[in-house]
Parts: sequence; C-alpha cells; structure tokens
Amino acid sequence: MNEAINKAMTEAITASGVKIHEYGETPSSGIVFSPELLASCATNVCGNYNTSWTCPPACPSLEEQREKILSYDKVFVFTTKHDLDDSFDFEGMTKGQELHHLLISEFRNRLNDAFPFYGAGCCPHCRDENGKNNCAFPDPCLYPKKRIGSIEAAGINVTALSKAAGVAYINGPNTVTYFSMILWNAKNI
Repeated sequence: MNEAINKAMTEAITASGVKIHEYGETPSSGIVFSPELLASCATNVCGNYNTSWTCPPACPSLEEQREKILSYDKVFVFTTKHDLDDSFDFEGMTKGQELHHLLISEFRNRLNDAFPFYGAGCCPHCRDENGKNNCAFPDPCLYPKKRIGSIEAAGINVTALSKAAGVAYINGPNTVTYFSMILWNAKNI
C-alpha cells in the first residue's frame, strides 16, 4: 500500500472514530465502467441528479472520468460496514452513510490533490443539518480542492470493483456497505 495513503488512513480512522471494514487495491485497468449506471442517475433515484457538482449532468462525462481514472496506475478501495435493524432500516442506512462520509472527509483532508477521491453518492462536504446534500450548485463549488467525486456518477460498476480489489460487496444480512476509492500512481510514493 502507498505509504501516504496508509498514514492518512490511520489518522482518519482515529479522528473520525469510524473503522474501515475492508480495503484492497487493484490496477485502474481492472475497473469496469457501465454507461447503464449513468442512465440510472438520470432517473434521479438518489435525489441528487442536477443538484451537485459531482453528479450528472454537472460532473464530467463518463469518457472524461474514465480517461482521468485510467491515467492513474492504482486504485485503493475501502469500505465501511454498518449493521441495520432489518433490510428496511432506512434510518440506519442514512446513519451509516453519514459515518462513511465523516471518514472519507477526514481521509481526504489528509492527502493532497495528487490523490483523487471517489465516494458513495455525491460529495459529502456540503450537507445541511439533516445530512442532506446542500451543494452550492449551480453556483461555484465552495470547496473545489476538497471535492470528492461519486463512484456511481463515474459509471463504475461497484460489484466488479469489489471483486477486483478483493473486498466483499455484501457483508451479511441486515448490513449496508459503503465504498470509496482513491487513485494513485507509483510516482506518488
């Protein structure tokens, strides 16, 4: 693992109090891009379509994101796992996502721009008191250097990503798992 990522990971876990469930690496060439995921974004399933700089239609196109991601040698993938009362525990899922966002924000703050981040859903930095997306969009991004891209909006097949990185996609009944990834090159060491 990259030394800077390892150090930042340890510090982020300590600062946030949120543990990483699993992590692994894969060459960027192992990422599967699925244009069908962006079609799902256009139906606004998550409620963030046309509300965030990191989600369609404002984010870079699939081709632009693929080009950027593939310009890096490696992808560090990490997950957080959260227990739920049952498979319909939306409150538990939301709390889990908030904790994942806290961890990824702490992680991102400890690495420089040489390490682009992608997380679960839209960028977590601009949230209201209820944890909902409160991006400045369409006004300019308030934190462009802290921006965290969306794995889904990049068209990345998370199931295939989990297999490539050797981390579990499903972690048992009544759990939810959130994924994030960091791009890096061997020259970043």
